[in-house]
Amino acid sequence: MLKWKVGDVTITKIVEMESVGGSRFILPQASREAVSHLDWMKPHFMSDDGRLKMSVHALVVQTPTRRIIVDTCIGNDKQGRFVPGWNNLQGPFLRDLQQAGHSREDIDTVLCTHLHVDHVGWNTMLVDGQWQPTFPNARYLMGRTEFEYWHARQDHEEQSAVFGDSVRPVFEAGLVDLVETSHRVCDEVRLVPTIGHTPGHVSVQIESRGEHALITGDFVHHPCQMAYPGWASAADVDAEQSTRTRWDVFGRLAGTPTLVIGTHFAGASAGRIVRDGDAFRLATE
Repeated sequence: MLKWKVGDVTITKIVEMESVGGSRFILPQASREAVSHLDWMKPHFMSDDGRLKMSVHALVVQTPTRRIIVDTCIGNDKQGRFVPGWNNLQGPFLRDLQQAGHSREDIDTVLCTHLHVDHVGWNTMLVDGQWQPTFPNARYLMGRTEFEYWHARQDHEEQSAVFGDSVRPVFEAGLVDLVETSHRVCDEVRLVPTIGHTPGHVSVQIESRGEHALITGDFVHHPCQMAYPGWASAADVDAEQSTRTRWDVFGRLAGTPTLVIGTHFAGASAGRIVRDGDAFRLATE
């Protein structure tokens, strides 16, 4: 399991699944021909034959006072997912979390960058046929704009299922705090708005002892979007805004020591943004 230190904060990657290829449904522009020249993406983010590597993982952020899990993947036993391989998973996520030294009862904060299917799944677990909060001692932080947007769209088939089994149960259990896109979680952790992928999308800024990191969420799905910031995801609700967000964030972070940890970046998963001609690339450690 990968771990990073940012001052007094430890960040641990808990992988639910990784894949090679099959990413065109989310990044249709990223054909093998279009990315084959980006040699800096090998071996972590692209195979030798030009297939993109992606990951679904959670990140546990342990500060001196808080134990936070950022985005909770797809989850076991879920149904009604449009990606066939995401239905009825029976994976070892909770065991892996425990082996990393974090029991589900010890998590005190669940932080959702947005409310898509692969970011909220382990909010709940199936117990005796009912969806129960996986992290019973945690407050679940969700963006107010994000929550209200999806709550009002019950006609969206897949998102309705996701909301019903992974969001509504924790809300009805009284565990949800609806927060603004600039909410400060604790001294070391705050949210920053990175909208476009969804209306209330946030990334997670971590600052401790003069060191900085950013957990992306889905304003960027893959490092190839650093080379081509205009490549919007097929799942972006506002492609023009998501593109502006990428140019803005990459431009601000390029050449700085900020560690960028990609929510769907496979392999090393993290690095620092550097300028590369008219665009950018990710330099891994």
